[in-house]
Amino acid sequence: MKELIVKSPAFENNKFIPSKYTCDGENVNPPLTIDGLPEKTKSIALIIEDPDAPAGLWVHWLVWNIPPTNAIKENSIPGTEGLNTNKKHSYHGPCPPGGAHRYSFKVYALDSKLNISGLSEKEILENAMQSHLIAQGELTGLYRRAK
Repeated sequence: MKELIVKSPAFENNKFIPSKYTCDGENVNPPLTIDGLPEKTKSIALIIEDPDAPAGLWVHWLVWNIPPTNAIKENSIPGTEGLNTNKKHSYHGPCPPGGAHRYSFKVYALDSKLNISGLSEKEILENAMQSHLIAQGELTGLYRRAK
């Protein structure tokens, strides 16, 4: 599987996410850059999740059918939004109840668009992507709320 290079001009891999992109700030999605998209990419999917949430994996944002691009702009809705763990169609910035949490920004290059409902949650998106996945990459950010 081809590896995508996912970065953000707002923070480095395994470094802290600025509060602007969290519940303590403007709560808007950070900008991302994507390098290495295969030529046959027809769409991109994005999953942002917190594996350190006390109740288990917390999905902060699901977006798919993003047109092939090397940049996802800050404070944007680049494609079809699914339901996050809060059952909302929106970006939900990092907001850990205690300590530092990791946030995975997972980007997937697909060889087609996906025909799934906007009411879809992560499992439906992952199942729909399986046979269309041609490349993937990940950026990890950290966040800890100020006391």
